[in-house]
Amino acid sequence: MNNKPIQRTGKRAVDIFVSATVLLLALPVLIFVAILIRWRMGSPILFRQQRPGLDEQPFTLFKFRTMNDARDANGDRLADGDRLTPLGKYLRRTSLDELPQLWNVLRGEMSLVGPRPMRWDYLPYFTPRERLRHSVRPGITGWAQIHGRNEASWDARFENDAWYVENWSLALDYRIVVTTLRQVLRGRGIVVDASSTMQNFDKERRAASAKKAA
Repeated sequence: MNNKPIQRTGKRAVDIFVSATVLLLALPVLIFVAILIRWRMGSPILFRQQRPGLDEQPFTLFKFRTMNDARDANGDRLADGDRLTPLGKYLRRTSLDELPQLWNVLRGEMSLVGPRPMRWDYLPYFTPRERLRHSVRPGITGWAQIHGRNEASWDARFENDAWYVENWSLALDYRIVVTTLRQVLRGRGIVVDASSTMQNFDKERRAASAKKAA
């Protein structure tokens, strides 16, 4: 991507224009969803978490909250799947929970298209090739998301991210956006509770390392 300065400038211009336009047009939806979350789940309305962005610099990711704070008798939080509310499932199924990330795009912390920003504690487990994903801004959708989304294995997902970085173009971004919209409208490839289909990346890599050492 570094050898395409004009296209990179165009990508940022598109990010600013689209994110600002959609945020403005979707303002009534954003307000309505925020009211629903406040009514059904209470505060906070937004989920905030530090994620590694471009060049592995930290930024605060914004999403609509989809889980409650239910805890067991010992005061420990229940598993994600047990805390996911009916409203949260709907927001994830329709991808409405992702709308606040348009603010991250407008601020320059994310792009409309790019590798999805992973959890900070996943960083030590990436291979050198997988770390290519951090040489571009993370995205709301990406090449990996239209090739299996949460149904794909971690290895396949990160290989798709590396392929995207190596083959990026504005035409590829356009293709990804169009395919993403089709998948969202059809409800294809969306796993509401990712923990129900795959193990956390750090746990998977630690288990693989332990298996090799045994």
